[in-house]
Amino acid sequence: MTPPPRTATLFHDVRPFGGPARDLVAVDGLLAAEVPADARVERIDGGGRLALPTLVDAHIHPDKTSWGEPWHSRRPAHGIAEHVAGDVELARALPAPVGERALRLMSHAAARGTRAMRAHADVAPAYGLAGIEGVAEAAGKLAGVVDVELVAFPQHGVVRTPGVAELLAEAAASGLVTHIGGIDPAGFDAAGDREGDQLGTVFALAEKHGLGLDIHLHDRGERGLAPLRDIAARTRALGLRGRVSVAHAFAVAGLSGRELDETADLLAEAGIALTTVALSATTILPFRRLAERGVRIGLGSDGVRDSWSPFGNADMLHRAWLAAWALDARLDEELEACFRLAADGGAELLGLPKADLRPGSPADFMLLDGECLPQAVVDLPRRDLVVRAGRVVARDGRLV
Repeated sequence: MTPPPRTATLFHDVRPFGGPARDLVAVDGLLAAEVPADARVERIDGGGRLALPTLVDAHIHPDKTSWGEPWHSRRPAHGIAEHVAGDVELARALPAPVGERALRLMSHAAARGTRAMRAHADVAPAYGLAGIEGVAEAAGKLAGVVDVELVAFPQHGVVRTPGVAELLAEAAASGLVTHIGGIDPAGFDAAGDREGDQLGTVFALAEKHGLGLDIHLHDRGERGLAPLRDIAARTRALGLRGRVSVAHAFAVAGLSGRELDETADLLAEAGIALTTVALSATTILPFRRLAERGVRIGLGSDGVRDSWSPFGNADMLHRAWLAAWALDARLDEELEACFRLAADGGAELLGLPKADLRPGSPADFMLLDGECLPQAVVDLPRRDLVVRAGRVVARDGRLV
């Protein structure tokens, strides 16, 4: 019996990165140099649109979102503990379950050109594993559209909140998560007069279950740098190179000169990656200099319309815009670097192949009106077409 012919999708008249108009050919999820002789061809007219790689959200919290829900008026909060209390209050007030809210937000992100994300879901007695289960459910429904790594995140603290360590162990054994999280072991979750070692707990779980680690460090100065050195030492000792990330790392954002280079070298030698979310000029990481020293860095949304903030939209092109704004980017190469952070930096951090629109690379790209890449970062045009593995998954900002 003769096998059915392969299908090749030919995207006609597109301009990769703003270059000359040409065709992109997708076969079996990859871009090909030409249409195979034995393939059945499906033709899609690009209308001369700009073609850019789709992006990676390296840090997002879909379980916390109120996206699409009734407006939530936020109260003043001072410090993580008050924000955490607000998380619980909001979760109890929202009518939709976490799986529905997460799916709504993650679908929106995919329709705006996100091909993969690292999603954090809170694990605490207030929720049990509902956040993990809800985000995992949403990820399952979006299989083939957006790849999802899932972090069991102890937002309430491992040491300061009884029961969190046990829930993290349950999450680690569930088969639902790819990473175990951590948070400010010298500040918010410091042991003080309590017994416990947050880093010892989360590193042990990661080693036992073969999981990665993603630890959030908001503390600045030495209170943020000392845990970073500890994390590097534990990573080397346990042979976890390439499996540990640190989010925010505000203490690193405050470094310059030799001190920054020495810290970058420490991270690169231990194989520790960083993620930044472009909150402000004082907190965004100096990603270009860190990358030059061999540190992998991704860009993320963080919270999206949650109890912490009414802002955020899970649009990674807009997040590249925010990074450029925070850095006062003006030159084309600076604007392009912010886009590359969202595209290539996130892909490397998640272990995905680079989508560079060359033959052999993933057929993951978006079509939009625009002259060139720097202009797209500034103008934030609508994503007319989003393609994942050669298949059109979204048109005009909506999944198909």
